[in-house]
Amino acid sequence: MSGNAVDTAGGPKAAAHGHGRTAPAGLVLSGLTKTLGGRTVVWGLDLRVEPGEMVCLLGPSGCGKTTTLRMAAGFLTPDAGRVEIGGTDYAAVPPEARPTAMVFQNYALWPHMTVRQNIGFGLKMHKVPRAEADRRVTEALELVGLTHHADSRPAHISGGEQQRTALARALALQPQLLLLDEPLSNLDAKLRERVREEIRDIQQRLGITTLFVTHDQDEALSVADRIAVMNGGRIEQYAAPDELYRTPATLFTAEFVGSLNRLDDAVAAPGAVRVGQVVLPCDELVGPSGPGVTVGIRPEEVRLTPDTDTDTDTDAGVDAGVAARVEKVLPRGHFTEVVVAVDPDGPRLRAYLSGTTAPARGATVRVTVGRALSYATAEPVPAAVAEAA
Repeated sequence: MSGNAVDTAGGPKAAAHGHGRTAPAGLVLSGLTKTLGGRTVVWGLDLRVEPGEMVCLLGPSGCGKTTTLRMAAGFLTPDAGRVEIGGTDYAAVPPEARPTAMVFQNYALWPHMTVRQNIGFGLKMHKVPRAEADRRVTEALELVGLTHHADSRPAHISGGEQQRTALARALALQPQLLLLDEPLSNLDAKLRERVREEIRDIQQRLGITTLFVTHDQDEALSVADRIAVMNGGRIEQYAAPDELYRTPATLFTAEFVGSLNRLDDAVAAPGAVRVGQVVLPCDELVGPSGPGVTVGIRPEEVRLTPDTDTDTDTDAGVDAGVAARVEKVLPRGHFTEVVVAVDPDGPRLRAYLSGTTAPARGATVRVTVGRALSYATAEPVPAAVAEAA
């Protein structure tokens, strides 16, 4: 997979909604390029979103995800490329003439208007007849559960209710494409989790094609049908959440999506990974074998067992694991994070242990690995990614 290659075979929603390969996609971005302030922030980006699918653009600040969203919305005109919605190119069409609606990070609500008036504002701008507009506003209020706050002003409702008002305003327009620009970033953690579930539920009920921008990996993994990981204005990988997490195509994706124990300048082989003089037994290696690779190990793939040999220098055999000392034990609620050091000069590894039993700080344990990801220095894409997916 090249840095900007994407899967165009159709996502899970395509089958669920009966769309064949010949049906126009919900959204197709082709060769999208944009330069701002003398710097190219999006490079020849290609992306296909199927009708009814929710796709997340995920990446760090400055990766080009919001610029991409704004080009889809029409707030920015691409220097090159196409923005097709339902098979029609809207690249040169202003935002008010596109079949889109956008929910902004700061909600962009009018403070002097009531919730009802805010929801109906876009309909008024589009000159929707009064009776039809009233019907749509009432439906949108019911959909997001704000009927009892219809006559309240934004200052008198909670942050979550403000966010739902902004969502209702967008949905009242009945867009072909819904665009969400980090809509949950201003909410606290507990409320963010609840509201993202509400958004996903509404999106699935309506079957509306949605492009969602976020820097929060947990958010993307929990709501998206597919995720496009962006880095430096390009797409690193475009895949379903489970595939993205289990088989990241690049080292950047592996580190950005989920936690990773990174081992540089390693020697990888089926059955074991060597770092310096330390040999870690592993059940499965995904990626190239050989010297000079970077190996990534998810913390949940690190297994710790009690060291029954009182002499930690004794060779217990490769299969038994390598001896390590527990440096930290960090309860995380539903799991325990344990940091172990493999001899003073060896690597430090994080392990996520489920259940209530964890080794004590200072204890000696044996370390083995379930699944390890390998990346060649000159070639960031693991050779075995396609076979392992």
